[in-house]
Amino acid sequence: MFDCGNISNKFIVFHSADIAQQLLRQCYVKQKRKDAVQKSYANCYPFLYYLEHGQNFYSTARHAPLSIKPVLLFYGMVQLLKACLLTVDADYPESTSVLAHGVSTRKRKKQGYEFFDDEVKVQKNGLFTHFSEKMFHVKQSAGEKFRMITLLQRICELHQSFAIFNNEKILSIEIIHNSSRNTIAIPIEILDHYHMSLNRFIHYIEHEWRFSKATFVKEEDHFIHIEIQSPLQPIGCEPLMFHLNGTYRIPTKREKIFMLPEVIAHYLLLYNLSMISRYETEWWSELLHAYSSNAYTLIVQFLSLTAEKVPLLLYEYLTKQLFPSTVHS
Repeated sequence: MFDCGNISNKFIVFHSADIAQQLLRQCYVKQKRKDAVQKSYANCYPFLYYLEHGQNFYSTARHAPLSIKPVLLFYGMVQLLKACLLTVDADYPESTSVLAHGVSTRKRKKQGYEFFDDEVKVQKNGLFTHFSEKMFHVKQSAGEKFRMITLLQRICELHQSFAIFNNEKILSIEIIHNSSRNTIAIPIEILDHYHMSLNRFIHYIEHEWRFSKATFVKEEDHFIHIEIQSPLQPIGCEPLMFHLNGTYRIPTKREKIFMLPEVIAHYLLLYNLSMISRYETEWWSELLHAYSSNAYTLIVQFLSLTAEKVPLLLYEYLTKQLFPSTVHS
């Protein structure tokens, strides 16, 4: 079982200028920067302040009214992302172009507005494109749009609610992960969802799964047994999905959204919800008080979930960058 304890306490390991400087220096040396020592000294306090500022936003959000939670959670995430960026981009922020949010949404909602159908659009420059590329090596295309319902489906803790409230077919299946043996077992029913033969599925996982070298072992007891190079971790296991209960799941749809890091979905959802909270007060208040939209349940669940999951995912990202030899189980 993955340790999902109090995430605020976990960040304490970084709350020392000396430790932060040493860890950043290790990162920059690996990146073969000649100015690794100077940059680590220059960035250690910004790194600590971003973490502290982000944690303060999250702490305040826990006790804040639901109506303003999206704003607090979005800016909490932004601050933690900036700390993460300093581990991979010693020059951040190199220009003002990376300081913008990097995405946009329609300010005024049309009559008959439905949250599920709303979209956010990727901008050429800004934090979104910058952290996507620097942290996750994902290049975002300017002008690309993401629908809210698609982003919500990327988050596996919400899949049960989709099945209940939106008549969606099952969106993911739990797999069995043996971290000591570096194996996973996938229920054979995945073949029906993917419309694949076993041989075609084996080819798919061995050639298209990027997170680990996957090797088919056997089919037994209604499971497909696969060997992987290293244990699954919450960050970087796409298309598999980490669940806060410590398990991992495989999506039943082969869609682009499931190949994207989950952090991206949280950022885009929180951006849009924070904009709605600030600029669409009438619609937002009606949603919260009149329960007039089918989206209400999923939005409230998402806000509760993201408050716990994003700090955990970004803590895991930092741990992976700063303590690469650490293996979680």
